[in-house]
Amino acid sequence: MKNTLSVNLIFAFFLIISIAACSKVSQDKPEVRTLSEQNLVDILVGSCIQSTRNCDPSQSIAEIKKALAAGEIFTLIQAKDIPAEDMVIAVQGIGGGGPWQYVIDRTTKQGLENIADPRKSVVELFRRYSKQNVAALVRSEAAGATATALLLSAQMNIPILDGGITGRAVPEVQQSIPWINGISSVPTAIITPWGDEIIIAKAVDEYRVEDIARAIAVASAGDAWISMTPMSGSQLGNGVLAGNISQAELFGRTVREARENGKDPIAALVDVAGAYKLFEGVVSKSTENGDRGFNWVDAEFEGTGEFSGQNYKMFVKNENIVGWLDGELNVMAPDYIYNLDPETGESTLGVGYGGYVVGEKVAIVAVPAPAQWRSKKGIELIGPRHFGFDFDFIPIEKLQEKSVTTAP
Repeated sequence: MKNTLSVNLIFAFFLIISIAACSKVSQDKPEVRTLSEQNLVDILVGSCIQSTRNCDPSQSIAEIKKALAAGEIFTLIQAKDIPAEDMVIAVQGIGGGGPWQYVIDRTTKQGLENIADPRKSVVELFRRYSKQNVAALVRSEAAGATATALLLSAQMNIPILDGGITGRAVPEVQQSIPWINGISSVPTAIITPWGDEIIIAKAVDEYRVEDIARAIAVASAGDAWISMTPMSGSQLGNGVLAGNISQAELFGRTVREARENGKDPIAALVDVAGAYKLFEGVVSKSTENGDRGFNWVDAEFEGTGEFSGQNYKMFVKNENIVGWLDGELNVMAPDYIYNLDPETGESTLGVGYGGYVVGEKVAIVAVPAPAQWRSKKGIELIGPRHFGFDFDFIPIEKLQEKSVTTAP
């Protein structure tokens, strides 16, 4: 009897220990959300809205649907659920406006072929160099980089972070929330279209990371892939805009449901985003110039509807930076400036990076930037003086209260 009781007590003891251990493992395991096809489409459409420039999500949507059909699973994780010691990185394509033609000609003659998967290669290069575990990917910016992060995370069987390091698209690598808060983007891994591998192990500052990465892209047919802003789980509170992917999904869902219900998608978006509708009209002029790795655009618009008789001007460096209504300052970065199709509420298709097509209909909508971008460092990075303008940043809410006259 005693032996039986002892055995039962021992069994019960180990059962309790086992249950407790399993419970701890369950608690320690990060929670992830599996994304459906509709979730993903809304995210991609909303990400284009967030991008602060023209953006066509159709190719990204096609790639996502193809991956889903192939059985790939897309998951989303919150920053709080990343282990403190694990790493999160962004992966981004970096363009080089005005690429060296002689390099393009020479590599073509050499018969150099593009490598199959530069996005995955750049993550693997970072892993080999840093010897650290990459627990999740964070999108580097809105627009196409969202699909990059989604597809790569599914391919590598790791989640995408519900956050972003910019919240929008930005023209320059150093323009990011991590750098505002002192989180360096090095080590940075870079892969060229032909498979050259480069590590920036140390840089004087983030401007030099931008200079070096952009120069490599210019010397590589205008294209390269880079890893950015490696952050540990413990740094994410200062390094990302939490919930940024969920916001993209909200934007995409909002304009879709507005159309389905016969409502104005622009008005619906303005409502959920706390935005301002600044203008609606037709593109009357757009001049583009590729220089120093960027696309510089000056666009003009003629008003329609409630804005008939008015004109708008936009300065673009890859993304919308400053807008003027009838010659008066109307909005400026770091506040987010969206160019949208008035009928669909989605981003206009435009052309190239930040380009406009003469004759296309555009609604200009702007959203106040989050506090990180409006900090002293954020304004230094992406405010008007950074782009050569001789005036200080004025928040959109103040500009909408009172006109500020400054000739473009």
